[in-house]
Amino acid sequence: MRAIHEARRLARRTGDRLRGGPAGLPLPVLVALGCLPGAAAVLALALCAGGVEDAATAALAARSGRRPAAPAAHTAPRPAVVPRAVWLADARRDQPPPRYDDKVVAVFVHHTDSPNGYDCADAPRIIRALYEGQTGSRDWDDIGYNFLVDRCGTVYEGRAGGVDRPVTGAHTQGFNHRTAGIAALGTFTSGMPVPREMTDAIAAVAAWKLGLADVDPRTEVRLVSSNSHSRYAAGATAALPALAGHKDGYMTSCPGAALAALLPEIRQSAARLQGRTTGTVEAAGGAGGVDATAPAGSGV
Repeated sequence: MRAIHEARRLARRTGDRLRGGPAGLPLPVLVALGCLPGAAAVLALALCAGGVEDAATAALAARSGRRPAAPAAHTAPRPAVVPRAVWLADARRDQPPPRYDDKVVAVFVHHTDSPNGYDCADAPRIIRALYEGQTGSRDWDDIGYNFLVDRCGTVYEGRAGGVDRPVTGAHTQGFNHRTAGIAALGTFTSGMPVPREMTDAIAAVAAWKLGLADVDPRTEVRLVSSNSHSRYAAGATAALPALAGHKDGYMTSCPGAALAALLPEIRQSAARLQGRTTGTVEAAGGAGGVDATAPAGSGV
């Protein structure tokens, strides 16, 4: 029985308490250990005690519900957004409930092809006129853009449904699913100045909306065209910039040559707002970019 006494001393040194035997072992096991030579019994008991300790540690970890830490998402703060009630006033028309996608993985930038020399205090009136034109003569159910930005950098809520949610817009024929449309109030054809406040606001909105899905504004995404009125046949997969110009998906010059030329700079600004390394395009869904295939049954 000398081996059992040695084992007990080992257990006490490791902080174990005897519950029927060293390290919680039943007495029959101790009897079996007593039949072993002294050193062998001590070694066997140490291994058993280690196994009990490992099992207890695993059980505690399982009960705690801890999981390996997920990589930090590249998010950006939500910019201030003026609610649509400010510009809509009494112009609201009856319309169907908003439609939603599961997330936003791309942003399309537009210009409204309206005058540039407005006072920023008149922006709500201008947006209301756009709404009345789109829901009146064009017979749309709502304004098409998800957001509008004026020359002073003020961001306005456009299409109804909630700025925090992935509202399906009506801004880029064939590519309205899983995208958001940001319209710059004005006309930004070649040679027209684009206010820095405006491009900063566009970058802020894009960084925020794309950050919710952890999409790098400088990468490409794969979007499936929902109809053949876009640059791509219905059902075709297109690799497009995550922060794109309207003309990337549709046959148009929108958002104008001057604003389109600033898109690379806007992408970099949006990436910085997401906390990404400037100048380095990080992987987003593999070599082909983010898979943004529209849900089955999509018709917009």
